[in-house]
Amino acid sequence: MMWTTFVLLSGLLALVFLYSTRTRQKNEPPLDKGFIPWLGHALEFGRDAAKFLARMKEKHGDIFTVRVAGHYVTVMLDPDSFDSVLNDTVSLDFRRIRGELMKRVFSLQVPSIKPTSERRWMEQHFQGLNLFKLSSSMNTQLQSLFLNKHKGCNPSEWRRDGLFNLCYSLLFRAGYLTLFERRDNAAAVYEEFRKFDDLITKMVRCSLKREESKTANLSRERLWELLSPPWLSGGSGSNSWQRSYHHFLQEEGIDAGMQTKAVLLQLWTTQCNAGPAAFWLLGFLLTHPKAMEAVKSEIRDLSTPKSSSLQHSNVNLLEEQSTPVFDSVLSETLRLTAAVMIRREVVQDKILHMANGQEYHLRRGDRVCLFPFLSPQMDPQIHQEPQDFKYDRFLNEDLTVKDKFYKDGKMLKYYTMPWGAGRNSCVGKEFAVTAIKQFVFLLLTHLDLEMCDPKAKLPPVNASRYGFGMLQPAGDLQVRYRLARTQHEM
Repeated sequence: MMWTTFVLLSGLLALVFLYSTRTRQKNEPPLDKGFIPWLGHALEFGRDAAKFLARMKEKHGDIFTVRVAGHYVTVMLDPDSFDSVLNDTVSLDFRRIRGELMKRVFSLQVPSIKPTSERRWMEQHFQGLNLFKLSSSMNTQLQSLFLNKHKGCNPSEWRRDGLFNLCYSLLFRAGYLTLFERRDNAAAVYEEFRKFDDLITKMVRCSLKREESKTANLSRERLWELLSPPWLSGGSGSNSWQRSYHHFLQEEGIDAGMQTKAVLLQLWTTQCNAGPAAFWLLGFLLTHPKAMEAVKSEIRDLSTPKSSSLQHSNVNLLEEQSTPVFDSVLSETLRLTAAVMIRREVVQDKILHMANGQEYHLRRGDRVCLFPFLSPQMDPQIHQEPQDFKYDRFLNEDLTVKDKFYKDGKMLKYYTMPWGAGRNSCVGKEFAVTAIKQFVFLLLTHLDLEMCDPKAKLPPVNASRYGFGMLQPAGDLQVRYRLARTQHEM
């Protein structure tokens, strides 16, 4: 027994020594291992990735390698060089990283499904006629939930809520009803989802405390139960998005248990971003009166039906008519609050070609990370005063879309990347954008909405969520609202 323990400890010490003694070789990016063996910079990276990577960028430049929990991660922050990572499917791969996270967070293992097959299925449902049907259904669900929320209310009576809770709850439930078509458990699913989502960053980083682990496991199991439809065991069901996805999984040879786990992944993927995005957009408008008035003025100028009742309003006006101010506000909101990380594993040694002509050697087994939030989105050489919300940042003087941005005199292909890029960009982008615009339009045209404290500021971001899509606030913004007398009294 003692000999076995000695061997195990010796092996562990040897492994730690191996990872601790790595040195930078010729033509490799600058190496920063941190002071803690094996762990490296993992703690600082997890607390606030944006702050940590900004410090590393200032120290090392646009490319560097850091040690994070046993992995050596090369971070590249030059948007002009992103394509050298995004377009490489030979030396770089994302499947193993994705598989590890799916197993760790969702207990999901579907090795038989090729990502390309799943993406093709998604594209069929989030493009063309199917996209139109989903967006129309989303519009109907939002209106229905809105009506139910204000049914029997005195129009002059103010109601109070946290803006984040208001946005997340309505958009989540509308999205759930659109994709899953189950009214019987939407409220229960939302409640469990929020518990699960609140702990997802710690699940990914394996940093759950005992009680948190218990909560995460219970919420995950409860969500599996709630998301398991009756027709999986032979019952009837409509031709919903969920049913179609189950059919796809069956054709790929996935059993019923794993199908439910895969559906939870899709629930998180499709519903975790729209609510937070709407919160930030409305929050920026409420705290920037000039921007709010510009958006309301544009909405007033739209050709609207004579009837001001919700049933007869045409929320699809935002799709049919040009709304450059609204679109600029949304783009600016996403620039400031969308913080995706694009990760790849180096499956064979690679020479990384930078746009400035430099070349760097990447080792097999290392990982590569792009963090567009830091650059291009928050790069002062691309966006002046990048920390500030400027509602017209993406507008030209003639109110056309501004899509030309420069760095060092060179026009950029990537100047903001809230949806990722390349082969792994978000398939549901158009559906999400339409849902956010429909929701904000609905609130601004049918509610008097204001902050409870006129001097309040937006809460800071929850820094632990960098890398997980849309950022979420560390707190909420208290608002009050009531039904507007007419559609145009905003």
